[in-house]
Amino acid sequence: MTTMTIAKAINEGLREALAGDDKTLLMGEDIGALGGVYRVTDGLQQEFGEDRVVDSPLAEAGIIGTSIGLAMRGYRPVCEIQFDGFVFPGFNQITTQLAKYHARTSGAVTLPVTIRIPYGGGIGSIEHHSESPEALFAHTAGLRIVTPSNPHDAYWMTRQAIECQDPVIVFEPKKRYWLKGEVDTQDPGTSADPFSAHVVREGTDATLVAYGPLVPVALAAAAAAEEDGRSIEVIDLRSISPIDFDTVEASVRKTGRLLVTHEAPTFGGIGGEIASRISERAFLSLEAPVIRVGGFHMPYPVAKVEEHYLPDIDRILEALDRAFSY
Repeated sequence: MTTMTIAKAINEGLREALAGDDKTLLMGEDIGALGGVYRVTDGLQQEFGEDRVVDSPLAEAGIIGTSIGLAMRGYRPVCEIQFDGFVFPGFNQITTQLAKYHARTSGAVTLPVTIRIPYGGGIGSIEHHSESPEALFAHTAGLRIVTPSNPHDAYWMTRQAIECQDPVIVFEPKKRYWLKGEVDTQDPGTSADPFSAHVVREGTDATLVAYGPLVPVALAAAAAAEEDGRSIEVIDLRSISPIDFDTVEASVRKTGRLLVTHEAPTFGGIGGEIASRISERAFLSLEAPVIRVGGFHMPYPVAKVEEHYLPDIDRILEALDRAFSY
C-alpha cells in the first residue's frame, strides 16, 4: 500500500499505461511541459517524450477527432479536457462518431479512446470550469463513464479505462484531486470491476447513493445522521454508464428508503434514472418516495455563492428527514 492523492494516483496510472504499451499516448492542452492545470500529468512528457505526451492546440474538436483517427490506426489515445465546460466543442465528435462507430461498423472497428474530464465545483471558479455534464454523455449509447472518489479507484480506473476496448470517459472530481488515501498498485481488490458500485458504509434505515466528489459529503451526512439514531447505508456508484442497479436494489430492499445526490442539476440528472429504475424494480420495498438532492436547474453560479448551489450535509440531512416523515 502507498499513500497518495487522487491526482498522483491518476498520474501513476497514466505512467504505467505509457510504460506498458508504446501505442498509448496522451493528448491535451498544456499537459506536457506544464503538466496540466492541476499537474496531473506532471513529469510524463519529460519521461516519455513530446511524441507520446502531446501538447495539443486549444481545440477540443481537434483533440477528439484526432484521437478517433489514431484509435482506428491501432493506438490508444488518452485525451485530457482541461475543464468540464470545455468539452462541448468536442461533443459532436464524442456523441456522433466516437460512441457510434463500433456499432456502425458491426463490430469491425473498435475505438479504445479514453477521455479524462476534471468536473464539478467547489474550486472558486465559474461556469465552464465547474460543471457536471455527465448525464449528457450517459444518455448516449456506446460510451462507458466512470468517476472515482478515492485514490485507489482513481489509479485502477485510469488503467482499466485505457485498457478497455470501448470508449471510456473518466470524470475526475477536481476538488478532490488532493484527497489522500491508500493505493495498492499491485492488486485492484474490490476495484477489479470498474463498472460496479461499492457499499462504502453499511446501514439499515436508508440508502444514500453518491458518486465522485459527493461521496465524502454523503459519508459525513451518514455519520451526522447516526447521532440522531439513523443508520444510513452509503453507496459509491463509481460507474455512471453502465449503472450497477443490482447493488442499489439490494440495499433498498434492506433499508426501504433511497436518496440520490449529485452536483449536477437534479432536473434530467442521473438521480432521476436511478429513482425510476429502483421504483420499478423494488417498489414494494420502498417506504417513501425516492428523493434526489442535486444542483439547481440554472447556469453554474459565481464563486461567492457556489456553496449555496452545491449539495452539502445539511441539504442531505433535510432530505433524510423528509424520507423518514412518510
